[in-house]
Amino acid sequence: MGIKVALEHRTSYAFDRLVQVHPHEIRLRPAPHTRTPIEAYSLRIAPDDHFINWQQDAFGNFLARVVFPNRTRQLSITVGLIADLKSVNPFDFFIEEWAEHIGFVYPPALAADLEPYLKPVDESEPGSGPGELVRAWVANFTMAPTTRIIDYLVTLNQALCSDVGYAVRLEPGVQSPDTTLAVGIGSCRDTAWLLVSILRQKGLAARFVSGYLVQLTSDIAEIDGPSGPVADFTDLHAWAEVYIPGAGWVGLDPTSGLFAGEGHIPLSATPHPSTSAAITGATDMCESTLDFSNTVTRVHEDPRVTLPYTASAWEAVVALGEEIDARLDAAGVGLTMGGEPTFVSIDDQTSEQWTTAADGEHKRARASDLAARLKAAWAPTGLVQRSQGKWYPGEPLPRWQIGLYWRRDGQPLWSDPELLADPWDGERQWSTPQRADWALLSALASDLGLPDSQVRPAYEDPLSRLVASIRRPAGDPIDTADDPAPYEDSAERRTGLLDRLDEAVTQPTAYVLPLHRGEDGWESADWTLRRGRIVLTDGDSPAGLRLPLDAVSWQPAPQSAEADPLSAPAELGAQRSPAPAVVVPAEGAPVTALVAEIRDGLLYLFLPPLEQVDDFVDLIARVEAAVTCPLVIEGYGPPPDPRIEAMSITPDPGVIEVNVTPTASFAEQSRQLQVLYEEARKARLTTESFDVDGTHTGTGGGNHITLGGRTPATSPLLRRPDLLVSLLTYWQHHPALSYLFSGRFVGTTSQAPRVDEGREEALYELEIAFAEIERLADSEAPWHIDRSLRHLLTDITGNTHRAEFCIDKLYSPDSARGRLGLLELRGFEMPPHFQMAMVQSLLVRALVARFWAQPLSAPLVRHGANLHGRYLLPHFIIHDIAQVAADLRAHDIAFETSWLDPFTEFRFPRIGTAVFDGIEIELRGAIEPWRVLGEEATSGGTARYVDSSIERVQVRVIGADRSRYVVTCNGEPIPLLSTENPDVQVAGVRYRAWQPPSALHPSITVDDPLRFELIDTANALSRGGCTYHVSHPGGRSYDDPPVNAVAAEARRGRRFDATGYTTGRVDLSDLREKQARMSTDAVAPGILDLRRARTVGRR
Repeated sequence: MGIKVALEHRTSYAFDRLVQVHPHEIRLRPAPHTRTPIEAYSLRIAPDDHFINWQQDAFGNFLARVVFPNRTRQLSITVGLIADLKSVNPFDFFIEEWAEHIGFVYPPALAADLEPYLKPVDESEPGSGPGELVRAWVANFTMAPTTRIIDYLVTLNQALCSDVGYAVRLEPGVQSPDTTLAVGIGSCRDTAWLLVSILRQKGLAARFVSGYLVQLTSDIAEIDGPSGPVADFTDLHAWAEVYIPGAGWVGLDPTSGLFAGEGHIPLSATPHPSTSAAITGATDMCESTLDFSNTVTRVHEDPRVTLPYTASAWEAVVALGEEIDARLDAAGVGLTMGGEPTFVSIDDQTSEQWTTAADGEHKRARASDLAARLKAAWAPTGLVQRSQGKWYPGEPLPRWQIGLYWRRDGQPLWSDPELLADPWDGERQWSTPQRADWALLSALASDLGLPDSQVRPAYEDPLSRLVASIRRPAGDPIDTADDPAPYEDSAERRTGLLDRLDEAVTQPTAYVLPLHRGEDGWESADWTLRRGRIVLTDGDSPAGLRLPLDAVSWQPAPQSAEADPLSAPAELGAQRSPAPAVVVPAEGAPVTALVAEIRDGLLYLFLPPLEQVDDFVDLIARVEAAVTCPLVIEGYGPPPDPRIEAMSITPDPGVIEVNVTPTASFAEQSRQLQVLYEEARKARLTTESFDVDGTHTGTGGGNHITLGGRTPATSPLLRRPDLLVSLLTYWQHHPALSYLFSGRFVGTTSQAPRVDEGREEALYELEIAFAEIERLADSEAPWHIDRSLRHLLTDITGNTHRAEFCIDKLYSPDSARGRLGLLELRGFEMPPHFQMAMVQSLLVRALVARFWAQPLSAPLVRHGANLHGRYLLPHFIIHDIAQVAADLRAHDIAFETSWLDPFTEFRFPRIGTAVFDGIEIELRGAIEPWRVLGEEATSGGTARYVDSSIERVQVRVIGADRSRYVVTCNGEPIPLLSTENPDVQVAGVRYRAWQPPSALHPSITVDDPLRFELIDTANALSRGGCTYHVSHPGGRSYDDPPVNAVAAEARRGRRFDATGYTTGRVDLSDLREKQARMSTDAVAPGILDLRRARTVGRR
């Protein structure tokens, strides 16, 4: 999070006369055991003529004893401190095995040490013991003897919080525990003292703590539960600490019912409140006036995903977006931008459907909820269609798809939302009348002017049922008791068998209305089938996908010409066509049909494929007029057409993908994404996920950006092919554009490899393609750009879709759906905040404006080993993206480099920093390409696993003399690279983070921990070091990922320790020998591979 705050606490007394102020004791300095780093501290006392002595009291707390030699009219004490509110996990502690459950007893030696904290709290006189009410409360609070101590403390703390209310009480002193229970309300110090009494009665050592409480307002309001204070807040506070063997003192705040975290800054911890008072002392008799204040101010905030930009920065982003839009409009670019944002579940980040599987019941419910919210926000009179989407190899059925369609002209496509049912809404009961499927198609037939006879029942295939039955281990569906020769074959027996099986299936599964669009209007083919009725093919798909189409006619349907995507469409009609439909022979007619069925208690209507969107609009209007109960629209959606806006929600492994409709301006896209992010959150979907070790990542599903025009004919990429050439060239020149915004899986076999990843020879051919595109610039054949680049913009297997620049939908001659004038940039990961997504979009939009005005023609760069070397380190990525921003500014586009800081902090989180003799060592996460292994046999077939066991960190050294100091990792010298700043050196360290059974070099063990040291070669001594633990240093093994970014930060922070170095003299000859070997090794410059150092380097 990286939030530092300045706290000021002022207490002042004004006296009505000159008085003698007697010696005072002040306990307002953070105690030694505080877990919140205190970077600065100040104690100012007035009058200035005083003497101060710092000491520690009997309990180890800091105490200032102040003596005032002269009389005064005022006494003022002002405390200032700067605290780094690094996240702290209050439950991250070890417990001795014998103390893991309630009822443990402290060993005698420990009990003697804890004696003051085990003494019962007296209700009144010394030795009176606990009062009646608190003894009764303790007796009533019982839990099973097998309860874990941590669960016991959580429950007890929350029970006390619910029983005692909070009130500000200005009277001095602390209420007795019985008084607090009797009135049911108390100040924080009253409730804390009551908790101390309860814990001691339970045999647990407890102490009273006074300190500061700092609470910061949340960046985002919670959708369920309290959101915290409405403004940043600090005040003196009190809580209790309990001693747990192994864990030590653990803070419990009964006022909030929570454990003490980073916002609890202890000042004094003592057995009794009287010895923990913040200020004690006396004055001569007088009248005094008390004045006090507590303020907290944020002094530093790293960019974070919940608040990536300040208000002023966001205003500047919006202003530049408007300026670029004006520039694009003035140049007639006609750019539209769309995308494919992805989301994961807030509540479930561990089940298969939210990690690896594409489908799941919870995923369907969340997608359906999101679709309903987006329809209400974007298309109240739009149509929701649920159909089958993409079919991937190895999956038994195509994946589902929820489509949302609405008319661009504002006219309703579907007027009554109550007639659209949601089959995945588990809270609503739907009522569907019997034979509603037949009634719907009958009404449609009547509306079309067709006879009822065209509505045909469709049945399941009894033959398939028979085959399924006889494959069972036992049982026969046919009664053969009276048949003397049941297994003899003959024509008569086969005919009889078919008759009996057909007669066994008497209830239709669905009803079918053959329908297609003819030259003069709607037509319905007169289907005549050999078996006398429509018998569906076997399967689990909707009946509309199981029609026996090959049994309808011997003559295939005529091939219709696809609509020209470059033609300008006419206005979309608002009224249905009055022309009646006609019945035509089935021979040679298209085999398409409407299919209605009642499935799982709901009415479903399957729409046939249509070639013109006008026909789709006409048919939907007829359906809405005919239906009398809620139904689900499935089947085929409308054909691509600029007059219809469309978006879809589909499942992908671990995520939900939303394919949003393209927008023509920055403001329009900003509104769209803001609504999408907000509605997704209300549907309990989020844009971030966490690994078990606390690594903060995106959804893992990407956020592909599409560029095009309102129509294929107006696409700037088809009108100016040099724009695509410029973008490709610029991306190839600046690897930061590929890696700063990417997901974790990068490299040759990733989802969106660069054109030069693993195929540097492709650059040679790409330069030829660029020259050919330039030669054909005046050609009126838009397909030549596809033909020139299609076989170069692929992944290493030749897959055109899995490329960073995907042109599958630019202008492929293969089909109309491939001629949409679209370029898909697939290298973008899902940003956690919509403002970050808009800055991504602004960057792309700015580059389009820059290259539209001035195309880029330059040789491609051969990065070589640096591509996966230095350009995967944060320093060089940040430097490279800063050059991109500077280049935009040089072309009068005021793009600020600081706007990309949230991406660098998110992509490359700071692990930790250590300073030795003015030399700083900083560790940050870096990018490590995942490698795909060879084929292996699995229970599901042949698979290729991904080796993600290797990770990389960046080491940045500031202020070290290169000729004198060497930085090592686990004893190996790090090959630091010089940078544009002579005071800064940078390198990367690759290491094995875990040891899976299937990996490259599976016998190489884990590099844990990583010990970084600063070696002074002039003295052959280590001047200091820091340690990065690959896993939890205390041996904790988390079962689940952290619930939010705060918990994730606490897990990450626990793994860094700014201590640890080698004592004694360092063997410089061994160090120089390792450096000499490394200088001749065939590795990328500036990269230390600990695996190689432990193997090849030892030979």
